Amino acid sequence: MSAFDNMNGSKISVIIPALNEQESIGQVVASMPWPLIAECIVIDNGSTDDTARIAAAAGARVITSPRGYGAACKAGSDAALATSTILVFMDGDGSDVIADLPRLVAPLEAGEADFAIGSRLRGHREPGSMLASQVFAGHLVSLLLRMLYGIRYTDMGPFRAICRSSLQQLNMSEMTYGWNLEMQAKAAQQHLRVQEIPVDYQCRKGGVSKVSGNLAASFKTGIRILAVLLRIAFSRST
Repeated sequence: MSAFDNMNGSKISVIIPALNEQESIGQVVASMPWPLIAECIVIDNGSTDDTARIAAAAGARVITSPRGYGAACKAGSDAALATSTILVFMDGDGSDVIADLPRLVAPLEAGEADFAIGSRLRGHREPGSMLASQVFAGHLVSLLLRMLYGIRYTDMGPFRAICRSSLQQLNMSEMTYGWNLEMQAKAAQQHLRVQEIPVDYQCRKGGVSKVSGNLAASFKTGIRILAVLLRIAFSRST
C-alpha cells in the first residue's frame, strides 16, 4: 500500500509559487499524487526562464501574479477550485518532500486542526538543505511568537496545509516572503487549531534561494520578519 492510500479523497489544491524554477518545477509537478488531489496550481511570479512552460507540460494549471511570494500565494489561493476545502502550499525547488503530504493534511481531514505546518526542524533534514541562519531565524521567531501569543512553533516552513475557510478568516495582507509568518501569527491571534507535523527536507534541486542565498538576502529577510511581527502585534493592540 502506498503512502497515499489512507487519504479519504478530500478536495485538495496544491499551490506552488515559482520564480525561475525551471530546473526543478517539472519534477515537482510530476511527483504530485494526482488521483488524490483536485489540482496543482503553479503561480509564475515573474520568471524569466521556462518555469511556466515546463510546469504546464508536467500537468500543472499555471497562472501569473505580481512579484512577491505572498502575492503568488494569494493568487493561488484565490484561483483554487471552489470545491477544494484544503489548500496546501509548498515550494517549487524540490526541497519539500511530497510523500509527507498525507501526514500533513491528516489532522485537517479528521477535523482535528484548521492549520498544519510542516516542521523541518522536527523532521529529517538532508545535510546542507538548511543554512545555520535559517535554523537560527526559526528559533528566534518561535521565541517571539511564544512571547506575543503563547503559541509554540519550531519552524516557518513553506510546506503547510490550511482549511480554505480558515485562510479566508485570516484576511492575509502580506505580499512578500513575510506571508508564512503572517499566517502563523494571525492563526495564533484568532485561536485556530494548529498542529506542527514533522516533515523531511531536501537540498533544492536547482536555482537560488530568494531569501537566504547570501548575507544581504538574509539581512533583508530578517528586517522584513521583524516588520511583519510589529505590524501584526500593533494591529492587535489597536
